[in-house]
Amino acid sequence: MEEFLKELPKLAKEKEQESKKYFQKLKKRTPKNLDLIMQDLHTQEFENTDCLTCGNCCKTTSPIFTLKDIEKISKHFRMKVLDFTNQYLKRDEDDFYVLKTAPCSFLDLEDNMCTIYDVRPKACSEYPHTDRRKFIQIADLTIKNTEICPAAYNIVEALKKKLPIN
Repeated sequence: MEEFLKELPKLAKEKEQESKKYFQKLKKRTPKNLDLIMQDLHTQEFENTDCLTCGNCCKTTSPIFTLKDIEKISKHFRMKVLDFTNQYLKRDEDDFYVLKTAPCSFLDLEDNMCTIYDVRPKACSEYPHTDRRKFIQIADLTIKNTEICPAAYNIVEALKKKLPIN
C-alpha cells in the first residue's frame, strides 16, 4: 500500500486530462443508471480496500466541517462551539471550516483509527463520495480525490472500462 500511495499523485496526474475529458463526455450523455453503476463499483472496491491500511485522506487533507458537524463534535468533547472552532478549525479560501492542521487532529497515527469516529464530520463518513446520488455532479471532486484515495483512483479507472466513451 505504501508504494502505491507514493505513486498515486503521479499516476492520478498522468490520468487527469483523460479523466476530465471522460467526465465531460459522460456529463453530456449521462446514463440513467450511472449512480447504480457507481454504487456497484464502490461496493466492489471497498470489499478489497481497508481504509485503516491507508488513512491518506486523514493524513493529507481536511474535510469541510458543517455547523451541524461542529455542534455534534463540540458536544462530544463537552466544549463550547466557539472554543472547539478556535482550537481546531480555520476558514479556507472558499470560507468553509476546515482543520488547521494535517494530519487530522483526530487521527490516531498508530493504527489510522479515528478518535471521533461516531461523531465524525459528514464529509468524512461519505468519503470518497463515489457512491453518492447524482454522482456526475461531483466529477471534478472525484478527479481531485484520485490523487489522495487509492479506492477513488481504482473506481474511476474501473468506470472508464465499464462505460467506455468514444
